[in-house]
Amino acid sequence: MKAKVLLSLILLCGGLAAPVARAGDAAPAASPPPAACELPSYLLTSESRLPKVAHAVKAGKPLDILVVGSRSTTIPSSESSSYPARMEANLKEKLPASEVVHVSVEIQSKKTAEEAASTFVKLMEAKTPTLVIWQTGTVDAIRSIDPDEFRSAVTDGVVALQKAGADVVLMNLQYSPRTETMISAQPFLDNMRVVAQEHDIPLFDRFAIMRQWNDQGQFDLFSPSRGPELAKQVHDCLGRALAQFVIDAAHLEPAQQQN
Repeated sequence: MKAKVLLSLILLCGGLAAPVARAGDAAPAASPPPAACELPSYLLTSESRLPKVAHAVKAGKPLDILVVGSRSTTIPSSESSSYPARMEANLKEKLPASEVVHVSVEIQSKKTAEEAASTFVKLMEAKTPTLVIWQTGTVDAIRSIDPDEFRSAVTDGVVALQKAGADVVLMNLQYSPRTETMISAQPFLDNMRVVAQEHDIPLFDRFAIMRQWNDQGQFDLFSPSRGPELAKQVHDCLGRALAQFVIDAAHLEPAQQQN
């Protein structure tokens, strides 16, 4: 059964993702958000702040963002359509034209939170980002890692990233009604929220966001015949949501945006 669950989620990850643009690739321009991207405001706000992001923008310094994720950030042969690339395009549209924004991705395929966290010291030395968006939880849920051990691993990872001088956003599991009854996601969702609160960092609730879209009929995430166009649409909406989430968490004033 576990093997079948793992295969299902691997297929899900491949079916709802696209690779971030390579260095030098031109990200497609942001456009007005489609109706399918609509979300209640509480899913896009956080009481925690991103002070280093705010300082970089206010000082006119480059904004380097590193997304640490899994295969759910990728889809073969669909350059610049992943949520990191779409986030970059939307940040460039919303921030001043002089602001340099660069989003890169570090794929930690099939790694638990503990395994990913163990790489963070060297990763931060190599990348030195302003902000790290850490997408985690799915592999731990598949492997039925003890929730307390998961929370401890996420804590260690967050501490390592903060000690290296980066702002941190946690991103939880992606939602799928087809796998919702096959794994126990709630303990991992709860523990990520606890860690975010304890360390006063924003949590981007991807699980609740995608479930909202599915429940409201904006996207049919149950259908086994999902194609690449649906993947692109979902990732475009996630990228837009992330861009707005980062701007709001950095408490950037309208004058510091492109408006």
